[in-house]
Order: sequence, then structure tokens, then C-alpha cells
Amino acid sequence: MKTLSAIIALVFCCFNLSAQTPDNYILLKPDRVFDGEQMHPGWQILIKNSHIEAAGEPSSIKAPADTKVIDLKGATLMPGMIEGHSHLFLHPYNEVSWDDQVLKESRAERTARAVVHARETLMKGFTTVRDLGTEGAAYDDVGLKTAINKGVIPGPRMLVATRAIVATGSYGPKTDVAENIITKGAEEADGLDGIIRVVRSQIGRGADVVKIYADYRWGLNGAAAPTFTEDELKVAVQVAKSSGRMVAVHSSTEEGMRRAIVAGVTTIEHGDGGTPELFKLMKEKGIALCPTINATESILGYRGWKKGVDPDPAGVKQKHYIFTEAMKAGVTICMGGDVGVFAHGDNAQEMVLMAEYGMKPIDVLRSATSVNARVFGLKDLGNIKAGYLADLVAVDGNPAEDIKVVKQVRLVMKDGVIVK
Repeated sequence: MKTLSAIIALVFCCFNLSAQTPDNYILLKPDRVFDGEQMHPGWQILIKNSHIEAAGEPSSIKAPADTKVIDLKGATLMPGMIEGHSHLFLHPYNEVSWDDQVLKESRAERTARAVVHARETLMKGFTTVRDLGTEGAAYDDVGLKTAINKGVIPGPRMLVATRAIVATGSYGPKTDVAENIITKGAEEADGLDGIIRVVRSQIGRGADVVKIYADYRWGLNGAAAPTFTEDELKVAVQVAKSSGRMVAVHSSTEEGMRRAIVAGVTTIEHGDGGTPELFKLMKEKGIALCPTINATESILGYRGWKKGVDPDPAGVKQKHYIFTEAMKAGVTICMGGDVGVFAHGDNAQEMVLMAEYGMKPIDVLRSATSVNARVFGLKDLGNIKAGYLADLVAVDGNPAEDIKVVKQVRLVMKDGVIVK
């Protein structure tokens, strides 16, 4: 009995010690704070464990005596940035073509690359990504997300789309030998029953977001043309949204966009077929645009275009047009560059281009933080407020005056832990 009593006492002692683990406080002292909406000179941020305890003027913050103080002189502190359109399982097409990545790189190699890409993304201040399809790597994004969440590897929070959904015969890779069965870059589905089955299957395998191609380059002579009918898109949206999932739609044609808007999707990716009338409908229905400017410029660069030297090609002119018209119509614009087409870690180049294409730098900052958080349904992220998760990034200088400084990352914090 004495031995049993001693064991019980030891257990209670250990329990009490663990229960009394002291809170970890960090006080961040930058020159200014962008809270997701506005810039606040002189603000400070107090972190308690994984959350923001307080944000505001120094006189309003009561830090405990044992608080760790980090001076960020000259820096702007802002919410961790949110990448709206990523493919962690791809790498730049000027390194290896998309077809060869899908067909010739093993799943093990692609996952190894994705691990590196995830770390690069986080180190550049992007603490969350919406990853819109593994492009032939099946459901491996779900495993990558799990490994990050468990702390096995460093990386951003992930919203994953798994395989994405395409109409049969529309997507690549393709072969001249019709009898060959090759790996596809997305999952094929047709008809209302087929769409319902695939949407439910992807959700069951871990998809946070349903990604659908409303059109693709399957028209005559490889022209982009609509794939799914209005009814097919509508049923996909109905099933996805009944489970609380958003629907992201790839579209580069006017008709594909029109069908997607009628179906009530969450976001339209690329949007190159946009018109003033379509953007007016998007605004009315609360559908956001993710313009992916850097993907367009990068691909054209791979083909030989020299920006600032050569005249702007038609694709760049069209991107300028749709971006301007979307802003005129008041469409919500998400920050997302289609990273993977270009190098992971260079995510912020999309923000630089958004400003270059006419968006005010403060609005670009909102797009990459509070706007993306709201559109993607990310609670307690995208803003600096008491009670929000402590996902933060400090950059040298003032990005509201010079957006390029978002690339000069001094500190990255995720869940209250300094990772850079």
C-alpha cells in the first residue's frame, strides 16, 4: 500500500508540474504594423503561446516581466501572407516541362520536391497556401499537409484540392497513340452522376477545396473551349458547398466563366475571358477572381519574351485588361500567382505585379492577408487581432509605400513559433 501511495503521489506531482508549465510571451516591436486592413505606426504585438494576446499602442500593452522582447527596427509586421493559387508538386516549366513532370518524375521525387517547396514558401513569409491540384501526384497533398500539421516537416498551413476535376478527353498529358493509357494530370468525370461521385470521392480522400476546369485547351487546333455544362458545374457546386467546401474554377474563356458564374462558384482562377458584363455578375454574386498574373508572364518569358525590352505580347495585354476591368467592377481579387509554374519562394512576385498592373499597394497587402482569409474561410488568420493565431511576418521597410519590400523577409512566425 505504501508503494502504491508513493506511485499515485508521483503521478499527481508530475501532472501538477505539467499543468503549471509557464506561458510563453513574446513582444514584437516593429516600426509599424499592418493589421490586415490598415497600417499603424508605432504599434507593438504581444504573443502568448500560439495566439495574439494584444496589438496596439505600447501604452495599451501589459507584458509580463519574463516576456521575450524582439526589436524589429525599420520593419513592418503583418499577418502571415496567404498564397491563393499554388501547386507544391510542380516546379518551373523552364526546368522540366509539365508533361515530363507528370509522366517521368516518380511520385517519390515529386513529394521530395514538394517538401522543399513547402519550406521555401514558409521561409518567404507565406504561412498558408491554397494548393489547387497535385497534377498527377494523386492525393499526396493530403499526406504533405498531414506531415506539416504533425510537425514532421516545416511548411505552411495547407488547403488542398487533391486531384482536381476535368472533363474526359480535355486534359493532359496526351499521346498520339490513342490506345496508350497514361497518367492524367487530374481526375476525369462526366455527367451529373459522374460529377457527384468524383466530388464526393475527393472530399472523402481529404480535399478541402474542389477544383474544377470549366474550360481547357481541347477546342479545334488546341484552342481553349468550355468543357462542363452549366448543369454539371451547378451540381458540383451544390455537392461541394453542402459539405462546407469552396469551389475554385479554372477558366480562361468567356463562356467558361459565364457558366461558372451562373453555377455560383467561390473563385475563378485566371479569368482571361473576363468582360465588364461578367465582372459585374461576379461582383453581384460575390465571386472572387484569382488572376495569376505571374504565371502568364513567366510562361511567356520561358518562350523568349523579354519584359521591358520586347513589346507586351497579347497574353500580357489581355491580363492587364481583365485585371483593370475586374477592379473597376469592384470584384474581390485574391492574391495567387499559380506558383509552381514559377519558383516556390518567389510567391511575392505576384504582389509586385498586382501593384504594377494598377492596384494600390495597401490593397495588395489586404488581398494577400485579410481578403484571402475571408474568401477561403480561414478563421483567426489574415488579421492581427487579439485571439487570432500568431502567424506573422516582418519585412524590411514599408510595403504600403514600396510593395517590393514584401520580398525582404526578416522574421516569420507560425503558431507563435519563430521559424525564421
